[in-house]
Amino acid sequence: MTQRTPAGPSTRDALLDAAEAAVVAGAWGRTRMADVAAAAGVSRQTLYYEFGSKDGLAQALALREAQRYADDAEAARSADHATPAASVRAGVEHTLTAAASNPLLKAVLTDDAGDLLPYLTTRAEVLHAAAAERCAADLLERWPALPPDDVRLVADAVTRLVVSHLVLPGGRPDQVASDVARLVERLLPLPEEGAR
Repeated sequence: MTQRTPAGPSTRDALLDAAEAAVVAGAWGRTRMADVAAAAGVSRQTLYYEFGSKDGLAQALALREAQRYADDAEAARSADHATPAASVRAGVEHTLTAAASNPLLKAVLTDDAGDLLPYLTTRAEVLHAAAAERCAADLLERWPALPPDDVRLVADAVTRLVVSHLVLPGGRPDQVASDVARLVERLLPLPEEGAR
């Protein structure tokens, strides 16, 4: 029995970069796995070993992009904010601002033939759960006196709102972030003592 050996980080990134280039070019629907492998300079077998299928490749691409957004949102939230609402506001504004000029996201939203939109919507459970958990963990670390169940509920709602605004923008990023922060302020008021 042959054991599967995953590709190294640079090979994996090269494959994901090649897939991303196909999506941004509007060619994902007609891109074959062999095309991605050739663009990355590896064998088709290496690509299949790493991702299993074109669907697996698309999912990995979505996860990588979501990780980038989550890292950036966490960095924005981790600045010295006085309240959970201010922290969430910074993360939301940063995410929506970055998304407005992201060529990969634009391609996913506009390429009907690519069939990638579900990775942001109906097939985004893993992405959504990871983003919501990171938001909740960050808030609980900075404000441990907040009720954990409430924080998780708010983080879930904020993540869903952000995804909704990524798919169908509803205003300027700063305004949307302010509106979301107002909701967070009402749902997660700081306790009188021991707020930080």
